[in-house]
Amino acid sequence: MALAAEPQLSITLVGDPDVVHAELARHDVRGLAIGVAPSEGKITDDEHPVSALRRKPRSSIVVATQLVKHGDADLVVSMGPTGASMATAVMGIGLLEGLERPCIGGNFLGLSPNITLVDLGSNVDCRPSLLLSFAAMGVAFSRRLLNIDNPRVALLSVGEEAAKGNRQVQESHAVFNDSYLNFVGNVEGMDFFNDKADVIVCDGFIGNILIKFTEGFGSALRPYLENHLATLLPPDQLDRLADALWDTTNKARTMGGPLFGLDGLVLVGHGSAGPEGVAGAIDTGILSHRIDLVEAFRQELSELQRTGPLER
Repeated sequence: MALAAEPQLSITLVGDPDVVHAELARHDVRGLAIGVAPSEGKITDDEHPVSALRRKPRSSIVVATQLVKHGDADLVVSMGPTGASMATAVMGIGLLEGLERPCIGGNFLGLSPNITLVDLGSNVDCRPSLLLSFAAMGVAFSRRLLNIDNPRVALLSVGEEAAKGNRQVQESHAVFNDSYLNFVGNVEGMDFFNDKADVIVCDGFIGNILIKFTEGFGSALRPYLENHLATLLPPDQLDRLADALWDTTNKARTMGGPLFGLDGLVLVGHGSAGPEGVAGAIDTGILSHRIDLVEAFRQELSELQRTGPLER
C-alpha cells in the first residue's frame, strides 16, 4: 500500500465490489485515497476481445476505460489480456489522428535500458506504412521518456544490408529511408547490445517472440547459475546475482508499458506479474502522464503526416 500513500495520487479499483472490499479489509487502508468502481465480470485470455466486449459491456476493463474517457481518471492500468485492453481502449477512448492501429512498445531488456522496441506483440501482420507509424511513436517515447534528442531508428532483420530480410522488411526499408526519421538501416539481434540504434522496429509476431524468449531465458538461467555457483559464492551474493539476472531479462513483468497511439493513457502489465509488477506498471503510468506521453505521440504522428504520405 506504499504506492497509494503518495500525495496527490488516488487509485480506483475496478471489479466485483464484494471481492475488492474483502481484499481491502485485509490491509490497513485508513487515510489512503482508494476508491472502488463496481463492474460485472472480466474478459479472459481465451475469449475473442471484440465478442467478449459485446457480451460483457460492464466488465472491469470496460468500466476502467470509461473512467478515463469521461475524465474521472488519468490512466488505466490493466494486468488482464492485452487484446481486450487494446480493443476496449480503441472503441472507448479512440485512436490519435492518422493512426490505423495502436501498438505496444517500450524497453524490455535491462542490459539495453535505452533501446525502445516496437511492436512488442499487438500486431502480427504489418504493412510498411503501419510500421512507420509505430516507429514515429517509438521516437516520441524515446525522446520524452529516455531524453534521447534524435533517436536512431532501425528495422530488425537478418542482415544489415537493405536487400536482406523478408518482403515486409525490404519494402519497409525503402519507406523508412524516404521518411523524416533518423533511419540508420537494418540491425540484427545482436545489435540490441552494441548501441547501433535507439528505436528498433519489427512486427508484433517477432517482437512478442523476442520478449517471451528473453523472459524464458532469464528464468531458465537462474537455476543454472544457482546450481553451478553454489560452491563459489555465499548464499546472499548468489541470491542477489540471480535476482539481478532475472530482473534484467524480465522488465516487462516489473514495469508494464503504455499502449502507443491512443487518445488517452492505457498501461498494460504482465499477466503473471506479482504485486511489485502491478506497482511498477502504475509507476510507469504516472510517469507517462507527467511527461504527457500522449501529446508526444500526437505531435510525432502529425509530423509524419506533414512530411509525406504513409502509403507506398
